[in-house]
Amino acid sequence: MIYADNAATTKMSASAIETMTKIVEETWGNPSSLYSVGQRAKEVLEEAREDVAKIIGAEPREIIFTSGGSEADNQAIRSAAEIGRKKGKTHIISTKFEHHAVLHTLERLRKEGFDITLLDVHENGLVVPEEVAAAIRDDTCLVTIMFANNEIGTIQPIRKIGEICRGKGVIFHTDAVQAIAHVPINVKEDNIDMLSASAHKFHGPKGVGFLYVKNGIPLTNLIEGGAQERGKRAGTENVPAIAAMATALKEAFCKMTDNNARLTAARDRIIAGLSEIPHSALNGDSISRLPGNVNFCFEGIEGESLLLLLDDKGIQASSGSACTSGSLDPSHVLLAIGRVHDVAHGSLRLSLGEDITDEEVEYIIKSVREVVEHLRSFSPVWRDLCAGKSEFILP
Repeated sequence: MIYADNAATTKMSASAIETMTKIVEETWGNPSSLYSVGQRAKEVLEEAREDVAKIIGAEPREIIFTSGGSEADNQAIRSAAEIGRKKGKTHIISTKFEHHAVLHTLERLRKEGFDITLLDVHENGLVVPEEVAAAIRDDTCLVTIMFANNEIGTIQPIRKIGEICRGKGVIFHTDAVQAIAHVPINVKEDNIDMLSASAHKFHGPKGVGFLYVKNGIPLTNLIEGGAQERGKRAGTENVPAIAAMATALKEAFCKMTDNNARLTAARDRIIAGLSEIPHSALNGDSISRLPGNVNFCFEGIEGESLLLLLDDKGIQASSGSACTSGSLDPSHVLLAIGRVHDVAHGSLRLSLGEDITDEEVEYIIKSVREVVEHLRSFSPVWRDLCAGKSEFILP
């Protein structure tokens, strides 16, 4: 079996499992308690906070532990919106291809009276900093743009966008769920005011993540009921999961250079191999993308069928089409970069793991070619295209 859906979730690393098990067994106290077993848990919690902060160039007190990226996104955006509202600033800028944790939060704020600008994303899947600058108004309170896209893997010019926001006095938040541990991040140098992350994207456990908040930015609570996390996130901290997250992040950070070199080579070989399939297209920029991300559209087929047949061949991947969730709507990300509905439905995302082998790379290329050819062989859409009854969209 070849697992190629690491953008959805990653397998916990052995070291993260070991850390989590050790803390569950030995350091099970409540970190808010004053007696020794509680204070040991508090020590573990703060050690993890220091480790996470160091890796992204932050201070420990700037790290708030959350249940994951979606909670962190929600708290960051709602906090910036509340800061803006108090100053009479109710304009927020984002993009059309953000994760739904961002887009749905913005839609809720729109209903509460905020003016939301969603910037277009160009065909290469990149945001243009100058367009961000042009969209900023006197009443803009927040710019929120993801560090790397979760579907097409494009890495945005975050440092430049952050510099523009800093110069305009606008809070800048980035959803870095897909980027952290895969690209270098330094919140100070990158001019980031708030950053969201989730452990299960870098071989940590599910259900835990963190929010970086620059000193001086007041947070709006999403969860009330206790003084945990400096009073900004009530609820007893999940110390075993937080410790495992810190372990996984440290390990991924230490191996990032070597892993990225191997993943980039594998990614580029797959892109080259799949590009030979007629009437196919890579989605997103070929260079400014995550090392392990490959995202293609194949004209004349459905993504759901492609996934099921690849699974039969032992390859687990995902599609930009939401068919598997009971919806006929194609990916909003692919539509945002200009793919038409018919083409966007026939998409494939491969997000590779660090342990992928040369043999597995060749097997993926061979298998995708075979499955695409098979699906096209009985597709009425493909038949009409080949007969000239319809025009090809992809070259």
